[in-house]
Amino acid sequence: MLFPLAINTVLSVIAFIATNHLIPNLKDMFIKANVFGIDMSKRDKVKIPESMGVVTGSMYLVVSFLFIPFPFTEHILSDSKGAQFPHNEFVELISALLSICCMILLGFADDVLDLRWRIKLLLPTIASLPLLMVYYVNFNSTTVIMPNIVRQFVGHSLNIGFLYYIYMGMLAVFCTNAINILAGINGLEVGQSLIIALSIVTFNFVEIFLGRGDQCHPFSLYMLLPYIGTTYALWLHNKYPSKVFVGDTFCYFSGMTFAVVAILGHFSKTVLLFFIPQVINFLYSVPQLFHFIPCPRHRLPKYNPSTDNLEVSQTTFRYHELHPLGKVAVSIFRHLRLIKWEEKDSIVTTNNFTLINFVILKCGSMREDRVTWILMGIQVLCTGVAFMIRYPLAGYFYNY
Repeated sequence: MLFPLAINTVLSVIAFIATNHLIPNLKDMFIKANVFGIDMSKRDKVKIPESMGVVTGSMYLVVSFLFIPFPFTEHILSDSKGAQFPHNEFVELISALLSICCMILLGFADDVLDLRWRIKLLLPTIASLPLLMVYYVNFNSTTVIMPNIVRQFVGHSLNIGFLYYIYMGMLAVFCTNAINILAGINGLEVGQSLIIALSIVTFNFVEIFLGRGDQCHPFSLYMLLPYIGTTYALWLHNKYPSKVFVGDTFCYFSGMTFAVVAILGHFSKTVLLFFIPQVINFLYSVPQLFHFIPCPRHRLPKYNPSTDNLEVSQTTFRYHELHPLGKVAVSIFRHLRLIKWEEKDSIVTTNNFTLINFVILKCGSMREDRVTWILMGIQVLCTGVAFMIRYPLAGYFYNY
């Protein structure tokens, strides 16, 4: 494991250097091709190249393709390679890269064509099919270990069959879109993804140190170290004040990479623990995402040019015209003081239901970079909570 891991680390450093060099050199090309956006949270409305995640994803694929032979060098050089070559591991690596490649392609198509939300939910499902097929052929394990509290009712484990594949497909959809809806301010998409990747890598090393270093953890490291290298280079250009935008391409690329290591690494529940802020943001956003409450096309914070600060963005509606589930949601949120409620002439005004707006609501108007750092701090804090759940608490509930 040490030799391929060392090669992978070196390639990751090369990927960082190459990506950091390519991004500024390709900016004009993207603007010339009309792939650009305007930063609505700045006084100066200049053209900023969009969809730079395709550069990051492409460099990741190049480095990963170059790395393919190294985990299998010993078997390739062996005289008896035909009998001992780990075909299952090789197919896992190829299928993982195929799914990520498909997701980058589909993400770039979304950036260019501005697809509808229902299509965005379908794209990760399609891209995850190679993963699910390889999982079926190599493992086909659909048994779930049950916690102590329910073992007396359902036994030590439960085989959920085809439902497990539905769960894994939904995991790919969630990972990609959860990053995509907690986004919109400089450095946030890339910053949260970088912290999640570092959290998973830390988990892999802890497991290896504890003597649980089976093939799934080196595989995860092989997938994530180049990702960290390319993503860190992108973050340097996307952080405040942003010189490039990452686009949906990066969100889909990141989400699929995390789904790959979760599914083929066999620690999907642990990966979900590192998505605690994204889960909270999703649950908070549900009333608007499902249109129980009016949802504007963009729920980004409102920029105040006079103060150069971000303020909460708002939505308006008539309470009696809401969907019944919308009425329940706003009543709960209002009771828990999760939203700002203003009512005048039977018209209600509240903040948009996103974690970004919630942070501004509770902390007050502030500059964009400070909002990003607070949210990244929440991500780090939740990583600590995730490790507490994964080790002390999981040992209590599962007896290990």
